[in-house]
Amino acid sequence: MSTQVATLGEAHPRQYHGLLDWLTTTDHKKIGIMYLVFALINGWFGGSLAGLIRLNLYNPDWHIISPALYNQLMTMHATIMIFLVLMTSFAGLGNYLVPLMIGARDMAFPKLNAFSFWIMIPAALMLYGSFFIAGGAAQGGWWSYPPLSSLQYAPGHGEDLWILAVILLGIGSIMGAINFLVTIIDMRAPGMSWTKLPLFVWSWLVTAWMLLLALPVLSGAMIMLLSDRWLSTGFYRPALGGDPLLYQHLFWFFGHPEVYIMILPGFGMLSHIIPAMSRKKVFGYKGMMVALWAIGVIGFMVWAHHMFTAGISGAARMWFSMASMAISVPTGVKIYSWLASAWGGVIRFTTAMKFALGFIFTFVIGGLSGLMLAVVPFDIQVHNTYFVVAHFHYVLVGGSVMTLFAGIYFWFPKITGRMLSEKMGSWVFWLFFIGMNWVFMPMHLLGIDGMSRRVATYRPEFKPMNQFISEGFIFMLIAGLLFTYSILKALTQPKDAPDDPWDTQAIERSLEWETASPPPAYNFAEIPQIR
Repeated sequence: MSTQVATLGEAHPRQYHGLLDWLTTTDHKKIGIMYLVFALINGWFGGSLAGLIRLNLYNPDWHIISPALYNQLMTMHATIMIFLVLMTSFAGLGNYLVPLMIGARDMAFPKLNAFSFWIMIPAALMLYGSFFIAGGAAQGGWWSYPPLSSLQYAPGHGEDLWILAVILLGIGSIMGAINFLVTIIDMRAPGMSWTKLPLFVWSWLVTAWMLLLALPVLSGAMIMLLSDRWLSTGFYRPALGGDPLLYQHLFWFFGHPEVYIMILPGFGMLSHIIPAMSRKKVFGYKGMMVALWAIGVIGFMVWAHHMFTAGISGAARMWFSMASMAISVPTGVKIYSWLASAWGGVIRFTTAMKFALGFIFTFVIGGLSGLMLAVVPFDIQVHNTYFVVAHFHYVLVGGSVMTLFAGIYFWFPKITGRMLSEKMGSWVFWLFFIGMNWVFMPMHLLGIDGMSRRVATYRPEFKPMNQFISEGFIFMLIAGLLFTYSILKALTQPKDAPDDPWDTQAIERSLEWETASPPPAYNFAEIPQIR
């Protein structure tokens, strides 16, 4: 056996130690951990910007932040949280878990996998560094609509750095998507047919296809925007025969699938966590698989529901309204499947399970407000109000972030060989759950009352509600501090996690529980045989 293990180590032949090992590694597990650490660091930066925004909005007369800086903070908060936190976190868990779940020893292209991570570093430096150049960071929103992003209205280089950073991040994600696709299609363990594929792997297969289709469109839109700024082209400039609505179509053709790119891996994680914590097999495996693909396909058909007030035709409004409603059907299938997986089971209310069940509550609220926004007359009334802010934060914070918490608590023992504190985890859950609903639920009312979003001040009658919202942010801040502290504390403890800490033998478990915690460099001494 010792000879065999030494041979398996050839997948990572250069054995460095310390920092040099992490800087040169092509091991999918170490790359996954670096993704997760990088996402946590960016989460604190992006969350700090949100705190500054809420502080400025605590009182309309304070004017702590200038309107220009406020726009920069809004733009960078969204960009950081979407590209450097949510997408990065799911990429980290995918990198770590997918090869283990399919019985592979690494990703298909290990060096390309490392490249996909390291290209994020210069992109992040561009985004953060743009605050310190003349004119400051980009301030046209995370979508950077022209003419707000044109050279006339954004003359500094902050917008250029933002565009280049988005292009670099897109290149890394495209390379990562190719890697996931080849790994899942060609490197499954013998006997692992498509109908035996773990649902988290299915979710990443759909996500990778969506990345591969959506991100080149975004990159093309960014290149044309940069060309309009510095090469005097006229793609989006009406004076030269261009159309700024072209940019909106191109951006949202990426932007709305992006919402599902940031949530589908979370769906896959819940499809493991809820059955494991209920001691039951997942209910409706094939239906869940079809629902994932249905979301992936319909997600590309709804982009213009972001443009109901942009002057699109009545027929287009009708189509995109119906498509926006239709995508709730496969999402509903998944909700009912998770509930059925828990129904009648012996539920263990671990921290991971609490976040999973909390996700169902908050995501359903986000889905219901999304159905309201799919109704054209209602959408027109609340467009660019805080109702929209409440909706997408319930989807991304109550949805994506909650699943990330659940996934970290569930797989942390496998990744590190250590257990996270369940007692502290309960505090993290309740503080975050209460704070999240405290902050974003009242925003629905603000939006219906007419408070515009993306403005640094507001009318005096909105002051009490904004102060109430800003106070709720403190709960989320404390939850983040406790979560970070619990991770750092656990890493100082001896490795005590068993190979299968959640005792998933009673259900149909995936292969990551068949190896040690944490797994060795070669993952499996012998490639598993699926029977």
